[in-house]
Amino acid sequence: MSLRVAAFYRFAPLAEAVLPALQEGLLAVGHAGDVKGTVLLAREGVNGTVSGPEAGVHALLELLQQADSGLASLEVKHHSTDEQAFHRLKVRIKREIVTIGRPEVDPTAAVGTYVAPQNWNALIADPDTLVIDTRNAYEVAVGSFEGALDPDTASFRDFPVWVERELRPLVEERRPRALALFCTGGIRCEKATAHLIQEGFEGVHHLQGGILRYLESVDPAESRWRGECFVFDQRVAVNHRLESGDHSLCHGCRMPLSPADRELPSYEKGVSCRHCVDRLAPEDRERFSERQRQVVLARRRGEAHIGRLFEAGPEAP
Repeated sequence: MSLRVAAFYRFAPLAEAVLPALQEGLLAVGHAGDVKGTVLLAREGVNGTVSGPEAGVHALLELLQQADSGLASLEVKHHSTDEQAFHRLKVRIKREIVTIGRPEVDPTAAVGTYVAPQNWNALIADPDTLVIDTRNAYEVAVGSFEGALDPDTASFRDFPVWVERELRPLVEERRPRALALFCTGGIRCEKATAHLIQEGFEGVHHLQGGILRYLESVDPAESRWRGECFVFDQRVAVNHRLESGDHSLCHGCRMPLSPADRELPSYEKGVSCRHCVDRLAPEDRERFSERQRQVVLARRRGEAHIGRLFEAGPEAP
């Protein structure tokens, strides 16, 4: 059976007092509709990715949009999957819906200029445009836009430091006419462009709806995207048709692996890969090996096993 995947976010001021009731309501509606995934609530808005039957996903989104007038215009991207993309439903109350660690950054005050996917190619093809990938290094390694700058960050919290150390001197040297930022679904760019504007950068733009909306909207023959797009769910990565791609996840360190990575001697399914093989203690290897054995046994019985599942969340952990 085909299931609906919905990735959504919205920056809008929410009263702290309403968050617990909204959390309970989302859990109730989600469980009733057999919806799984992760939803983050904070005073600055909502961020989530869920998967389930179309009616259940629709009911959860409808509850969100009716809960507060500020959430009526959720940014939502829909696509389908043949298998459930998550193990459970989690609704959490957080300080931020995407963590940059700078409380003063407010996307509701000012963000970069939105660029529709249909206009993105022309912008990033301009030699006077500096194209910036705001995602983490392990995501960039799976795929990115041709010629994009990779800040090589381990966490979105590192982005402001990279801006001061690397981007500001580069902008002063090259004097680009435009900065073009992008991320998976658009939410990180809301904060990243808000931060840049607050720090005095000009000509700041970002891809509306993120990579996922671009892949959905632009013909592959005209695409400037290269590789697959990492996603924070069981699919690990999707191709240009938004189908599950060729990457898998190392269950030892949670890093994405290409087919070539899985051919290396360092790869042992469920245990290790090139990213973590040299860091594994003997007791870790033994524990991971036993977990993988239980995964195989569960699969033979036709059961799911938590050990084979990616504890996924919305964009940018």
